[in-house]
Amino acid sequence: MSDIIKIVLADDEELFRKGIYFLLQREKNIEVTYEASNGAELIAYLKDCSEIPDIILMDLKMPGINGVEATKIIHKEFPEIKIIALTSYNTKSFIANMIHVGAVSYLVKNATPAEMIETINEVAIKGFYYNSIVMQVIEDDIISDNKVNKTSFDEDFLTNREREVLTMICQQMSTAEIAEKLFISARTVEGHRTNLLIKTESKNIAGLVVYAIQNKLLIADEL
Repeated sequence: MSDIIKIVLADDEELFRKGIYFLLQREKNIEVTYEASNGAELIAYLKDCSEIPDIILMDLKMPGINGVEATKIIHKEFPEIKIIALTSYNTKSFIANMIHVGAVSYLVKNATPAEMIETINEVAIKGFYYNSIVMQVIEDDIISDNKVNKTSFDEDFLTNREREVLTMICQQMSTAEIAEKLFISARTVEGHRTNLLIKTESKNIAGLVVYAIQNKLLIADEL
């Protein structure tokens, strides 16, 4: 890595992205070489550019190829690039998921400019940087191949059967009705419902419905 840290910004919120751009451009050792508004645009740039960046600041929620899927692809095809998640999502599952798929650090968008600059410099020097929040997630042993590390931004976040059960829950069908329609036992339905609550970090069925709508896990005519 050269003395100048070359950075690419990936975020679909242009106002926020431009704010980060002007902030970073004030740093003598940092150069923003490209701005992408989604994962597809970012990956296309990386495949064609003459000099790949040192670090990517990656938003999670972007249209088309989102930050999680883009991180998976880049981590595989450009393993030398360091990815810092910069997102408004600060739950343990999102942190664990991004670290698991290849991010070397995780910043929430309400972090201070000083914290962001520190994170970038630490990643440039050490190759990674875990703040106290990320360290707590790691210490809690959330990041493990034996545990679920997926979020709604993963294409295979929910199984087909879980999606079916979720659709029927949103249609206000009872456990018995779901079991009858899917030709499974009521106990199996309850098992799927429990998995859905855990994966989405919802506290109850009402929370499941809200989560499904907010994250567009269902199309309108399924409700």
